[in-house]
Amino acid sequence: MVAPRENNKSPVRFSILGFKFLGLIILSILLMYLDNRNDHLGLVRKGISAAIYPVRMLVDSPFQLWEWLEESISTRSDLKQKLNKLKLEKLLTDGRLQKLSSLEAENKRLRALLNVRLKISDKTLIAEIMSANANPYDHSVVINLGTKDGVFDGHALIGSDGVIGQVIKADLLSSIAMLISDTDHALPVEVNRNGLRTIVVGTGTIDTLELPFVVNNADINVGDLLVTSGFSGTFPAGYPVAIINSVTRIPHQSYAKVTATPAASLGQTREVLLVSSESIQSYKLNENE
Repeated sequence: MVAPRENNKSPVRFSILGFKFLGLIILSILLMYLDNRNDHLGLVRKGISAAIYPVRMLVDSPFQLWEWLEESISTRSDLKQKLNKLKLEKLLTDGRLQKLSSLEAENKRLRALLNVRLKISDKTLIAEIMSANANPYDHSVVINLGTKDGVFDGHALIGSDGVIGQVIKADLLSSIAMLISDTDHALPVEVNRNGLRTIVVGTGTIDTLELPFVVNNADINVGDLLVTSGFSGTFPAGYPVAIINSVTRIPHQSYAKVTATPAASLGQTREVLLVSSESIQSYKLNENE
């Protein structure tokens, strides 16, 4: 028969392990007490902390990388939104500045028209040019006033600098006006310096007029100002029409070749005054003004 194996877990061994465990507890308490009072284990803790720092960094690096990526993406998106917002604000600001420049120019034109209107005692009308004929051989414009506003065929148009043209067709809500540069337009004028009367006609060029009936020995010179004579029955007397820019006297010819530049900017005017000979007290242009 096989004899039974004796149990190695004797009470003596258990008592030895118990004493060891108790000794370790007491030693731990003693070390904690001494460290708390005199910090004897500070260097040990620092060494352990330095040894495990790479491990901590390795464990924490995925989380830091994720946070960095999330922050970078969020920052880029925010910057893109802010950039788009700034671009939109700049576009709106530029548009407002352009409108402001347009309003300032319009204000200057209206002030100039007001200065002309102060010289007119009776009722006048202020109109705006809506469109211009694209045909280079037809110098006409459309204004925003018609017969309901008191406009009639033959109504004279003047700008801040001088005569523009006259209405040739007045409709109910708008009217068509011919510019003085049109080849079909002729206007009685006189030289403001000496009262010499003649006729100025359009040439089909926006900045050039002709005086085909000036005799060779007429007293007319470059720089003379031409004003309306008042004999047309349409234009009141005394309004500036053009300035003589060329006088060529041709020998053995009855008439000189004379050209002039319109006093008004025919191709740039936006606002005009409509006047008639019945509503205006004639006045002479004072060259000293």
